[in-house]
Amino acid sequence: MLMNAQDYRESLRAYRPTVFVDGRRVEAVADEPAFAPGVRAVGLTYDVAHRTDLAPLTTATQAGTGRTINRFTHVGTSAGDLLNKLEATRLVCQETGCAQRYLTYDALNAIGQVCARIDDANGKRELRPRFDAYLRRVQDEDLTLGVAMTDAKGDRSKRPHQQANPDSYVHVVSRNAKGIVISGTKAIVTGAPYMHELLVMPCRNMTGEDADFAVCCAVPVDAKGLTIVARPAGRPGEKAALFSNKYGQSTGVCVFDKVFVPWERVFYAGEWEHSGFLTYQYATHHRHTCIGARAGFGDLLIGAGALMCEANGFDPGKETHLREQMVELIKITEGFYACGVAASVYGAADPLDGTFVPDPVFANIGKLLLATQIYDMQRIAHYVSGGLIVTLPGPDEDHNPATAGTLAEVLRANPDVPYERRIQTARFIEDLTASYQGGWYSVISLHGGGSPAAMKQEIYRHYPVGDKVALVERLLDRGVLADASRSITRNRQPGKCCAKGCAAPGMPIMEALPAPNEGAAPPAGTRSATASRRSDKVSPLRPSTRGRRKTKRPRS
Repeated sequence: MLMNAQDYRESLRAYRPTVFVDGRRVEAVADEPAFAPGVRAVGLTYDVAHRTDLAPLTTATQAGTGRTINRFTHVGTSAGDLLNKLEATRLVCQETGCAQRYLTYDALNAIGQVCARIDDANGKRELRPRFDAYLRRVQDEDLTLGVAMTDAKGDRSKRPHQQANPDSYVHVVSRNAKGIVISGTKAIVTGAPYMHELLVMPCRNMTGEDADFAVCCAVPVDAKGLTIVARPAGRPGEKAALFSNKYGQSTGVCVFDKVFVPWERVFYAGEWEHSGFLTYQYATHHRHTCIGARAGFGDLLIGAGALMCEANGFDPGKETHLREQMVELIKITEGFYACGVAASVYGAADPLDGTFVPDPVFANIGKLLLATQIYDMQRIAHYVSGGLIVTLPGPDEDHNPATAGTLAEVLRANPDVPYERRIQTARFIEDLTASYQGGWYSVISLHGGGSPAAMKQEIYRHYPVGDKVALVERLLDRGVLADASRSITRNRQPGKCCAKGCAAPGMPIMEALPAPNEGAAPPAGTRSATASRRSDKVSPLRPSTRGRRKTKRPRS
């Protein structure tokens, strides 16, 4: 069943979570004004699945049944799936800033992988079938899942089992024939109040002494013993918040106090050896997705920046310094997005369960670029807009008989752009870049999905430095053989510029097909449209039609 936004909102009424916001208990999440921008943002991920022009991106085919499911509940099996997920994420985030539901996809893909890995290590087939049954229910009911991964952590210099307060990390308190009991705190849970369920996952590698903290399970948001202490989503009710009073994201601290979880919802409990694998796999999926999300944010800044230039009386195409800034913003946005495309193209199937995983080097480079360049993106928006975006009088003055007329006369610039349109664009940019919400976008871009240090570690861990060393030694005619004791020669992989390297599992990935109307532009609201409904197998992407003839892309 594919829900729409209204169905999703109504579905939240079936849950009675214990939620606090602004120091008060929330009676009904679906009707809470403080969460309305977040509910509306997630709702868009439901509505776009009903648009036939976007269906190849926003829906997928359920394995085993052939039924249509939402893209964000899918487990990818090809590079085309990764491309479609990336495009779908950009699509919903250029409308909402952050649609949040894409975390469901990232977590489900990673958990499926670790279940297959544990089963393989144990010589059993137990956890993967358990996960598959849960996945089927999530897809059939079209649920949205929150990711409860980041623990409170306590003293960062100590491991979980060394903490003075064990509830700094979520851990298993007890277990019996029916299930497990968990306690502890997850400190940063995106969209927590208006999720259907939370996926509890470890946030770090564990040791044998940390076994009780190695737990992964699914918990309904209204489970007994779970309390969510949240912040409002966006800037609800603020007149000047022209974007974030409509769309926003709440985050919550989730406190688990002896919460019972039946075994059918437990994906592992105590298998500490596999916590690092799950953490790394989730990080790779999520950082790849973050690229699409922040590219959508870049689209907002590019459009708003161009509108502000026009309202100020400038044509960026003719004004050199503005054109340079706009091109820089485009370069940043499309540069890290290109890493997401490369991560999709060079992704590979997990050998145990077939889940298609983005290339970790390109995924982490793309996320590192956006994390460190988000401040440049906002700076450029400030440059091309001028100081008016933070010096305008408040919205109430627009309707003040004593001031409105004067302001409309003296604060108009381009005679072809009415005053109302100029100040609307200015407040839009302020909201995205210079308000509390703008600061939120900066911090969430920098630290969301892990710190830049973690991304750099992953890049070096996966990058084939050993191949580059061998290349130089060969050119120097040194004939030095690979030596396991030399750390710089350990990482190797097939060349990505050769036929073998480009024929990774899941290929062919793209095959250009004619659009329904040859030469027509892609549907409004998306940068490219997929030409095949079989997007979970092979996803042919139609080449961009922006100012050039269509050419058939060769198979990789």
